[in-house]
Amino acid sequence: MSEFWLISAPGEKTCQQTWDTMMAATTRNNNLSTNHKFNIPDLKVGTLDVLVGLSDELAKLDSFVEGVVKKVAQYMADVLEDSRDKVQENLLANGVDLVTYITRFQWDMAKYPIKQSLKNISEIISKQVSQIDNDLKSRASAYNNLKGNLQNLERKNAGSLLTRSLADIVKKEDFVLDSEYLITQLVVVPKVAYTDWQKTYETLAEMVVPRSSNLLFEDNDSGLFGVTLFRKAIDDFKHKARENKFTVRDFQYNEEEMKADKEEMTRLSTDKKKQFVTVLNCVSSLQGPLVRWLKVNFSEAFIAWIHIKALRVFVESVLRYGLPVNFQAMLLQPSKKTMKKLREVLNDLYKHLDSSACAMDIPGLNLSQQEYYPYVYYKIDCNLLEFKV
Repeated sequence: MSEFWLISAPGEKTCQQTWDTMMAATTRNNNLSTNHKFNIPDLKVGTLDVLVGLSDELAKLDSFVEGVVKKVAQYMADVLEDSRDKVQENLLANGVDLVTYITRFQWDMAKYPIKQSLKNISEIISKQVSQIDNDLKSRASAYNNLKGNLQNLERKNAGSLLTRSLADIVKKEDFVLDSEYLITQLVVVPKVAYTDWQKTYETLAEMVVPRSSNLLFEDNDSGLFGVTLFRKAIDDFKHKARENKFTVRDFQYNEEEMKADKEEMTRLSTDKKKQFVTVLNCVSSLQGPLVRWLKVNFSEAFIAWIHIKALRVFVESVLRYGLPVNFQAMLLQPSKKTMKKLREVLNDLYKHLDSSACAMDIPGLNLSQQEYYPYVYYKIDCNLLEFKV
């Protein structure tokens, strides 16, 4: 399972004793969970008023940062498209998988100096993740526009002969060009009407060149015919063709325009490929700038999120258990089958803490949340994607 319970309990004679007691209750006879110490450094406590206010702010920041982490992860999956099986290996934190990062968590002193106040640290994280969120919106918009333009061009070059681009179908020799009097028209004829076309096309207008019909291309349903006629007969020809359920395509052969369309298609396709990972033989990959940005900033956002969890545990532990700071933070990884039993064991182990929870009436302590337990508790779910890969 990718779900972790980050809890804390007050130190007994020592924090090690608190750890040993929890380990004995959850692993000695029943193996209810895999447990790890969660190391939180000595942070600046500040005043009670500041802690109470910060408790509420951190709850909101926690939710915001988790949302950004999930957005970056989900966008990574969207960009990788058919290579979604490669998503998880790109969702790393500090170069390691998420479970390893959480279970071996160490506070990043360089990014979040502990000499700063708790409020300053939370503001550093807030600004950092807000920037990632804004950059993601900008990059996602640019990529989506590129993808949309390419899809539009791809649609023009596929589909029915009635709507698709004809530039990659017809050739110069299919047309009468540079004639003052004659012009070539392209007509889409249903396959079931080929015989009717051959019988009637010369009589659809007075000035159709006899035996000028040529089949240029076929798809499953229709054929594209070229036919030559005098320019002044165009309107009459189109009208009569429509009456006979033949569709005259509005197309003029222009080499420069056709070349520009093909070059635009190639450019958009190349730009899109540059933006994401193309997996070759499921072994090697070519990384584009967008995926590199997503990998780096997923890591940054996830690291920030776990530091927010650490801040919340610290603040709530001080508010509940009092000063001097004396608590043990612990990371538990239950299995789905043992969750209910583990919860019962923890509630029984720490039920004595509830009777001394005079802090319950302190505003902003978040004790009104749905999941309140006698010990400090936060859930960390590493399943960040809406689909299973």
